[in-house]
Amino acid sequence: MDTVNRPGFRHTASAIAALAHIFGLTACILTLVWLLHYRGGLAYDSRSADLVFNCHPFFMLLGFVIVSGEAMMAYKTVRADKMTRKIVHMALHFVAICMGIVGINASFKFHDMIKLEHMFSIHSWIGIVTFCLYGLQWLLGLCTFLFPGAGSETKARLLPWHISGGRALLLMIICTALTGLSQKATSSTLTGNHEARLLKFTGFFVLLFGISIDIAIGFDRFRHVDPTT
Repeated sequence: MDTVNRPGFRHTASAIAALAHIFGLTACILTLVWLLHYRGGLAYDSRSADLVFNCHPFFMLLGFVIVSGEAMMAYKTVRADKMTRKIVHMALHFVAICMGIVGINASFKFHDMIKLEHMFSIHSWIGIVTFCLYGLQWLLGLCTFLFPGAGSETKARLLPWHISGGRALLLMIICTALTGLSQKATSSTLTGNHEARLLKFTGFFVLLFGISIDIAIGFDRFRHVDPTT
């Protein structure tokens, strides 16, 4: 479908993106409250398996989920020239990948410490597939749209796939986060109903974060965009 130049759509997209920032910040705060108040903090090099594991939700939710979502909005919300927005967009995705690597390593380290089988849950299966596809999407986007960069015709042909793939990955990221939170919310290691309720609210705001990002991106597509630059 052709895009049209309608400023109203951009204003709506900006307003929804602002809501996404609020939802993301709320999810971050709730995650920190959970880890610091109920779980005793986090430490990657600790001898405590629980403190090591706590690095997993910290880096995956605050890093991979939130930062990746912000990266998707950055190309549309950063007030700068197109090249600067591209660099910010790709840089944030790279930060998300780095934090994701740390978070995944923390999970594997935790499993090794308590002698637990790896990759046994639907959360871990969806998560590892999502992370691998995310890295591939970033690499292809970098080579096509930034460095070394493809020709204008190739960019125009691949742009819809890049955008659609990014939105699909966002849904997979949110799904991974929600299955992980759900798995933890039903765990027998919780301290009580208050902790379980906190995790449910965290998942709710993560969901709102993902929905608002997708809507903002969808609205923004209805204004004129030159895909060849």
